[in-house]
Amino acid sequence: MQAGSWSIISSEQSGYRHTQRGDLLLVLVGGMCVYLVGVSLVVGWHPVTLVVLAILLATLVIFPFLTVEVDGGTLSIAFGQGLVRKAWPVGELRAWRVVRNPWWYGWGIHYTPDGWLYNVLGSSAVEIELRDGRRARIGTDDPCGLVAALDRAAAGKARG
Repeated sequence: MQAGSWSIISSEQSGYRHTQRGDLLLVLVGGMCVYLVGVSLVVGWHPVTLVVLAILLATLVIFPFLTVEVDGGTLSIAFGQGLVRKAWPVGELRAWRVVRNPWWYGWGIHYTPDGWLYNVLGSSAVEIELRDGRRARIGTDDPCGLVAALDRAAAGKARG
């Protein structure tokens, strides 16, 4: 397992929970906050600086890590403490696969040529395809574990 991540796998066969920290995001955005405060203490505070600082601090609170969970027939993701979250019923998924995002896809939540991207760090992801053809990519440093959990959840749905 890579530094900056931890994983909890429940005792249920289909239960899966993995959290990935966005260490680089934390360092870069935190560093920008420190820089802005330092410069503002020397040259004075400007309203634009306060707005930028507020946006950066909100980013540190909302997006420091991404938790992915497969449990009870649902794939769910939550950024930070769960202020931003999304869920899909496993029964609504047509397919899923491990993919690598190009570097220009970046981090955060935004639309790409391959559908919506939810990512805090790195280029590894799992692409899901919904029954209606829409796609999304979930960034993770444990793509094989997530695919295995989705396989188990789908097999459990097929039996049940």
